[in-house]
Amino acid sequence: MIDTHCHIQFSAFKNDYDDVIRRCVKKGVILNAVGSQKDTSRRAVEYAEKYPFIYATVGLHPIHLFKSHVDEQEVNFETRGEEFDYEYYKKFAEHPKVIAIGECGLDLFHLPEGLSKGEILKKQQETFTLQYNLAQELDLPLVIHVREAHEQMVALLHSLCHPEQSEGSLSGSHSPLGRGRGGLAVVIHCYTGNWHYAQKYLELGLNLGFTGVITFPPKKTAPEIQMSLLEVVEKCPLDRMLIETDAPYLAPNAYRGKRCEPWMVEEVAKKIAEIKGLSLAEVVSATTQNAINLFKKIA
Repeated sequence: MIDTHCHIQFSAFKNDYDDVIRRCVKKGVILNAVGSQKDTSRRAVEYAEKYPFIYATVGLHPIHLFKSHVDEQEVNFETRGEEFDYEYYKKFAEHPKVIAIGECGLDLFHLPEGLSKGEILKKQQETFTLQYNLAQELDLPLVIHVREAHEQMVALLHSLCHPEQSEGSLSGSHSPLGRGRGGLAVVIHCYTGNWHYAQKYLELGLNLGFTGVITFPPKKTAPEIQMSLLEVVEKCPLDRMLIETDAPYLAPNAYRGKRCEPWMVEEVAKKIAEIKGLSLAEVVSATTQNAINLFKKIA
């Protein structure tokens, strides 16, 4: 199996990462260690150099563009605010074990104080475009983070791909996105949206990454959110799906309340198999091949 998105280099694993890695080896899991800013991108590359089954993705997450305090159930930290240094990331991105650029994207859930939504979005769009350009320059896939900004992301991707067209004229068969169509390979990391936006991404030639979130029970207060996500899992073509954990976050329901570890990605594959009426072996085989097709530098 390939956990196509985890953060094994984050501080949550600093005291026992060797034990976690041993558990991944036992399960036969390959890891893509994804950076979120300069330090975690650098450490991702260091881990990739040290372990043959770990690869790295380098990039700048939208929440790290501004100084702010991020406080959620599983996340609590201060962001320092970082400008995207194209040459710094390019240097790391040229490493033979760096397989993608990201995670980059749009996030309108975490809004720093003192700035308008328009100002925040403008900065995120400009920074995303720089990383999009870097991915194009180096012919690397792009790992995209989207939170409460699907409409804006679809519009941005369309403007980058088809600046001369309106969204209504979009034709997936002519999109420069999507490996196999001669263009940039892209995955929407940790997709938790509905089928409406999933269709738009799929039409653009993108892939969808699914985490342990798909294993969560529906919330009593808003069950329709989870049901919409499971509809996406059911309808999404298997050859456009990737499995991931986002470890140390979002532990699958079987391990809820514990720190998520990359080997838990098997639970995501199990849920996809259950929803699609397939065997676990079929899902593991297909998603592994999808990851290899997308991330060409995985040996």
